[in-house]
Amino acid sequence: MGKPPRRILPAIIFSQFTATSLWFAGNAVLPDLQRLWQLSADALGYMTSSVQIGFISGTLVFAVMAISDRFSPRRIFLACSLAGALCNASVYLLADGLGSLMLFRFLTGFFLAGIYPIGMKIAAGWYQQGLGRALGYLVGALVLGTAFPHLLASIGKSLPWTGVVVSVSAIAAFGGLLMYALVPDGPYLRHGAKFDPGALRLIFQSRKLRSSAFGYFGHMWELYAFWAFVPVILASHVGTGMVVSINIPLWAFIIIGVGSIGCAAGGLLAVRFGSARIASAQLALSGICCLISPLLFAAPTAAFLVFLVIWGITVAGDSPQFSALNALNAPESLVGSALTIVNCIGFSITVVSIQLLSYVAHFIDTRWLFVLLALGPIAGLSAMRPLLAEEARRA
Repeated sequence: MGKPPRRILPAIIFSQFTATSLWFAGNAVLPDLQRLWQLSADALGYMTSSVQIGFISGTLVFAVMAISDRFSPRRIFLACSLAGALCNASVYLLADGLGSLMLFRFLTGFFLAGIYPIGMKIAAGWYQQGLGRALGYLVGALVLGTAFPHLLASIGKSLPWTGVVVSVSAIAAFGGLLMYALVPDGPYLRHGAKFDPGALRLIFQSRKLRSSAFGYFGHMWELYAFWAFVPVILASHVGTGMVVSINIPLWAFIIIGVGSIGCAAGGLLAVRFGSARIASAQLALSGICCLISPLLFAAPTAAFLVFLVIWGITVAGDSPQFSALNALNAPESLVGSALTIVNCIGFSITVVSIQLLSYVAHFIDTRWLFVLLALGPIAGLSAMRPLLAEEARRA
């Protein structure tokens, strides 16, 4: 088998980007929905957690029913892109309050389980050599897709919240159609083994997998909570009187989107220094950002925004490396089951951290809120010590 056609990787990356824009579409328009439906500040946590729980549920259903082995991955990607787009559009068409908003965001998250992981499988079907590079680009596409609705929202009055929702749905549907039209099933497509819940014990019995999995859990404690609360961080700085105004949606897009730079740079550096070192370095830097964040709220706006951009780069940049480490350290016969369980636990942790921040926000000043996110990097770095020691011995 020669090199894949040149169109394959760009088509996969672009389709992944467009389809994963569904993830934070609700977050981008939440301020408008709060005014329209008189929703409390707690709606942010409830809505974001609904998407996460939907994704967890979808991932488990897809794994137990072996959906990606029974059907062509590109067809699954198409079907889930269209279904997710419809559920997202239903926020505009059918929702009328927090309950229906949470339902449609849950369903959107459920179908994202047929987009993000399936996109990875499609790429693996085409790239035996250079898969790590391809997956790094795909995680970068996820990060940009997550940020993209904020960019649409930043257009302001020229594109109302209804336009943002409908535009994201249309873009996601287009991505599914593009994947189906341009990316046939690859020559290296593999059928996975039957899902085995017993793989759960490996996370706690295998020293290497336990180390990388718990490092990943610490990363996930911080990642989605940070992404969800980026607009809150920006609004809080505006509230200090340090600036007249900030285009909050635009800067939310920039701060979340620059994580793709961290993903790409981390992938290049990992070739030389090793995934454990690069993942730990980025996790440590983002943890430091958590700890010093109270000091930066009172900084001049330029310094404050530069700080958030650095945080955005490091908070997401370790994602591909943790994925690589978990895949490498899982027993070959149970890779699929182990990764499914690790990912589900990781996304479950995001629900806890998001809800914790939503609850604690009632009792402490916003500037101190994000110190709580440092618990994840601290625990993750502690768990990563065995892998770091092993990489140091091999160096």
